Amino acid sequence: MLRKPAVAGQFYPGIPEGLTEQVSQYIIDTPKEPVIGAVCPHAGLIYSGHVAGAVYSRIQLPDTFVFLGPNHTGLGEKISLMPAGIWEIPTGNFTIDELLAHRIYKNAPETISQDTRAHMFEHSIEVQLPFIAYFSTNIKIVPIIFMQSSLDECETTGKSIAKAIKGIDYPVTIIASSDMSHYVSDSQAKSLDSLAIEHILSLDPEGLYSTVLSKGISMCGYLPVTTMLYAAIEFGATTSELIKYATSAEVSGDYDHVVGYAGIIVK
Repeated sequence: MLRKPAVAGQFYPGIPEGLTEQVSQYIIDTPKEPVIGAVCPHAGLIYSGHVAGAVYSRIQLPDTFVFLGPNHTGLGEKISLMPAGIWEIPTGNFTIDELLAHRIYKNAPETISQDTRAHMFEHSIEVQLPFIAYFSTNIKIVPIIFMQSSLDECETTGKSIAKAIKGIDYPVTIIASSDMSHYVSDSQAKSLDSLAIEHILSLDPEGLYSTVLSKGISMCGYLPVTTMLYAAIEFGATTSELIKYATSAEVSGDYDHVVGYAGIIVK
């Protein structure tokens, strides 16, 4: 099936020329390197594009990206993997890597559901694609959306992703899509977000999961990030680097109600 863009013209420009021009403003001329995983925000490009662009500028493009995103719509299953199809955005189409998607599902059918409903109107993965398309559309994707998940289910899913990737012979990078604190003051966002970021940089999925819940951090994608960390650990990840952090106040000028954005790579 063809998954049409849900937020073109809202979160990012709906015409190819305008989208390419805007994304180009966020791309940095910097050496690229292979990475196991990354954390990228998913707000409107005007707010978080400079953070996402800084991350994608550092990534040596793999053959396939596995995208893990939070569920904002309430549609679909607890963990929804779209097993086949094509995703369309104004600057290109991306085919789902059916082989890898099937292997991931086969490794954890008790936690992952094959489902398309969760993906139809969800923006958290879609807004990553303009950055990929800026460099190449000859890349496959595996989209997975999280609505609910225990820590054990994050671990099971992360390990199933790692096992599936280890069984293929081409490079894959795992992107966890997440914004950080929502609708708190700028100072509060920076304070709370630093607690979550510390656990990501320490490659500590358990600490991230428990801290987000115990401190009430409104990090929408903590389940995808926790899962990505479990997968990265299976690959022997040793370092995690904060590429950029910002809040929406830098664009909106509103320091009383902000959203935080962190860009992180895991190697």
